[in-house]
Amino acid sequence: MAILILGLGLVVFLGLHSIRIVADAWRGQQVARMGLNAWKGIYSLLSLVGFALIVWGYGAARIAPVELWSPPPWLRLPASLLMLLSAILIAAAYVPRNRLKIALGHPMVAGVKIWAFAHLLTNGNLGDVILFGSFLLWAIFDFRSARQRGRATGRAYPAGTLVGDAFTVAIGTAIWAVFAWYLHLLLIGVPVA
Repeated sequence: MAILILGLGLVVFLGLHSIRIVADAWRGQQVARMGLNAWKGIYSLLSLVGFALIVWGYGAARIAPVELWSPPPWLRLPASLLMLLSAILIAAAYVPRNRLKIALGHPMVAGVKIWAFAHLLTNGNLGDVILFGSFLLWAIFDFRSARQRGRATGRAYPAGTLVGDAFTVAIGTAIWAVFAWYLHLLLIGVPVA
């Protein structure tokens, strides 16, 4: 049952987040028909429902895990370093004038790819593979699609600066540290180290 709930949550959440990948023209028609704010409201509400189902299903799957493999403990260090990179990339999506955004175009999605891959390295249960594998596959396709849309529209970002780069790394590192040393155990119930 937990896996079904998790799967339903992933279908709703990632399905919504895949509309631009598979039906960008339809999305544009809906935004034009109902207005941007109404579209964002419905999108946000349904995303929250999907996210809640993911949390509920994954939590239930962790109570009675189905082990597919047992990851070796030495993978924790590489996974932690990948998570640092992921946090920096996610910060790059929001910090203005940084070179990572210019180079990648969509650093948040690249960060999600790395986040999912790092968690697949250190988690071998069926629920983990479904959750993190789904996010990894979605991020691969979304990154490619977003890059293609960006090239087609000629999207350009403001030039990066050393200050923007420094803030990106500092903010990403701070987020990673707080989450790794405090929030991961508090929110997820699993210590990082």
